[in-house]
Amino acid sequence: MATPITIVDDSTMSRKLMIRALPKNWDVEISQAQNGQEAMEAYHQGKADIMFLDLTMPVMDGYQVLETLQKTGLNSFVIVVSADIQPKAQERVMQMGAMAFLKKPVNTEEVTAVLTEYGII
Repeated sequence: MATPITIVDDSTMSRKLMIRALPKNWDVEISQAQNGQEAMEAYHQGKADIMFLDLTMPVMDGYQVLETLQKTGLNSFVIVVSADIQPKAQERVMQMGAMAFLKKPVNTEEVTAVLTEYGII
């Protein structure tokens, strides 16, 4: 059965690059969201067992998504994918429940390493 994942980024190009970086043999059903609000809708529709989440977006940013998941006890495996590589940003998202932090642009090896580390693939 395919794993439902949601890729959340306000940039269409960034979402496409993230899709290309996914492991080739990974059986997934991909949904896309342009902002955190759409990401939460995808989550509630059962489309976000795993979420690749940007931090800087309009409407609802990545921090707000993590906060909502944390406060409401919702469970999604979140990998933050961001160009914001400041140590404070990385530390903050990990404290908010993110499982990993990947710097944009991501590559297949980095994504595979995180997924393998957690036994997802």
